[in-house]
Amino acid sequence: MAEPVRRTPALRRLAARLAGAVFVLWAVATLTFFAVRLIPGDPAEAILGGPGSQASAEALASVRAEYGLDQPILMQYLAQLGRLAGGDLGRSYALKLDVGPLVLSQLGGTLVLAGLALALAWIIALGLATWSTRGGRIAARVGSGLEIVAASLPHFWLATALIVLFSIWLGVLPPISTPGPAGLVLPVLTLALPLAGFLGQIIREPLLTALESPFVLSALARGESARGVRWNHAIRHAAIPAISLSGWAFGSLISGAVVVETVFARPGLGRTLLNAVTVRDVPVVIGVVMVVAVAYILMTLLTDVATRIADPRVRAR
Repeated sequence: MAEPVRRTPALRRLAARLAGAVFVLWAVATLTFFAVRLIPGDPAEAILGGPGSQASAEALASVRAEYGLDQPILMQYLAQLGRLAGGDLGRSYALKLDVGPLVLSQLGGTLVLAGLALALAWIIALGLATWSTRGGRIAARVGSGLEIVAASLPHFWLATALIVLFSIWLGVLPPISTPGPAGLVLPVLTLALPLAGFLGQIIREPLLTALESPFVLSALARGESARGVRWNHAIRHAAIPAISLSGWAFGSLISGAVVVETVFARPGLGRTLLNAVTVRDVPVVIGVVMVVAVAYILMTLLTDVATRIADPRVRAR
């Protein structure tokens, strides 16, 4: 009888996670649907090519009937939810393609961009936090200042500055995202640097506290090297808050990809979303946002697992 009792908390956590995921997806779909509907303009006109198409009243009426746009907004919303519940993301108004394959074809490039940016941000944040906490007061002030400046950099301004520096002045990197590793450098840097400043701020103070904690002093007393204590104990302890926020950080990187992919002319979900919003392509907008929401939920679950691995106290609870 003891084994089912032990499993009950885990099952409850799993049920709560699933319920939370369903709620998030519903909220995202609802907010996106009504937000797009609030954009000025006629969706039927957008389907027929925009205001410049000069579509006739008969053509507009036919399109409204075909896509259900002649129904009350509540009925359109419920129909959209029904399609999403059945796994149908609909068909693009502008491109006349199924949204599911369209979005999935752009997903890989954005995930690669966001994943590389997250990894680089962690490397920069850990390196800067480690250097600033072992170099004295001057290094700590310089490191803190760099973190604040990096965290406050807007993606659009940073992308422009990097293009001017590395493409126009130095001529070592392409100004647009060409195929291959070189085309990824500037987009990844644009996303990684502000996040690195944010993560560095989160890591540095806990790292300073951890280095003065009794468990670190005990490890040094047992004969462990200062380098080993710093990396095996102090940084592992200090990184836990930043690990917990990595799910949110990944979501912010995907949202930042809208700007980065536009500036660097890189295919991906960001450019697809921007183009869809411009022409009021509701199915594509909702499809992109739903896929991003699913990726965010999965990333949050991974960060929870990483937190449990890094912090034995969480596993014990």
